[in-house]
Amino acid sequence: MNLRQLFLNHVGQTSTAPLALEIVKAEGTKLYDAKGKEYIDLIAGISVCNVGHRHPKVIEAIKKQLDEYMHIMVYGELIESPQVLYAKALTEHLPETLNAVFYTASGAEATEGAMKLAKRYAGRTEIVSFKRSYHGSTQGALSIMGDEYWRNAFRPLLPGILQLTYNSFEDLEKITEQTACVIAETIQAEAGVVVPQKEWITALRKRCTQTGTLLVLDEIQCGFGRNGSLWAFEQFDIVPDILLLGKALGGGMPLGAFVADKKIMDALSDNPVLGHINTFGGHPVCCAAGLAAFNVLLEEKLIEQVKEKEQLFISSLNHPAIKAIRGCGLMIAIEFENYEFNKQVIDKLIENGVFTDWFLFASNCLRIVPPLIITADEIRKVCKNMIDVLNSFKG
Repeated sequence: MNLRQLFLNHVGQTSTAPLALEIVKAEGTKLYDAKGKEYIDLIAGISVCNVGHRHPKVIEAIKKQLDEYMHIMVYGELIESPQVLYAKALTEHLPETLNAVFYTASGAEATEGAMKLAKRYAGRTEIVSFKRSYHGSTQGALSIMGDEYWRNAFRPLLPGILQLTYNSFEDLEKITEQTACVIAETIQAEAGVVVPQKEWITALRKRCTQTGTLLVLDEIQCGFGRNGSLWAFEQFDIVPDILLLGKALGGGMPLGAFVADKKIMDALSDNPVLGHINTFGGHPVCCAAGLAAFNVLLEEKLIEQVKEKEQLFISSLNHPAIKAIRGCGLMIAIEFENYEFNKQVIDKLIENGVFTDWFLFASNCLRIVPPLIITADEIRKVCKNMIDVLNSFKG
């Protein structure tokens, strides 16, 4: 029995027709399969590998930490230097009210922790989220997911959830003194890269302040330079009360976090004690990798190149089959007529050595979220390939 059949038989599947590409190596912006075929990676592990696959400084940091210790106990009485040093580095590059980091093992767990923190601190139970939003697939995160198709099969979910329309000024009035928190993606990713109007997200911040509601911004996908600034919320001149991080946070290793002011975060330490705990959040090897990747992101000035690379993608993709292009940095959605056509394009691109996929709530849109280290030549090669594929479908 070959590896593909073992994969299908023994690994939990999320669809009836997985791609089942057998990847044996990843380096920089490239993936390599068991037959030696090379793929330019436009997915980056879903916005995980911002500094590329296996950056030498990340590998070095992992090896160094392996020589010291791996798992001991991430929460309790032990001071672990990778956690502390990474939290210090993160908070030095965040507004002063985002000064305490609670590590988790994933972005979805960060969502769960933030929901608990908001209810505990505010003494309220209602949570507001937005339609076409994605915050993870655990039961709590699923409860605030903004698409009924993905939620319905798993009901009953959490009560007290109110869903509003993103970019709707009128809906902001539904945030009241009963609302513990509002959870929003700074840039809606799975909706096909939907950017908020600056006036609207400013009004959202103002409404939360007026009602004593905590504003939770989810930057699990769009943090760490993905949108052309270190944090996407910087582009809108607002500051959240709680920030959700994940994906690129670990530099290719599993890591999530929620960040808040210490006076808010301390609500989880008393009545009850151990108000939120987990086994692997802030794993020392993951924190060492994440800190190394964070330093690479800053030292190699990768963020400064993002907007220019975005424009190169957009200017190079001009074709009648493309209905729209929505982008914010190196998070780009290419919209086609329908899912069926999009899937044909995706399949042909993969066949041609370009790895991409679609968006959860915008299945007619092709996803471009490559490692931030992607070069201009690689961008041109990808775009030429895509135009050639689109031309091949004529008639």
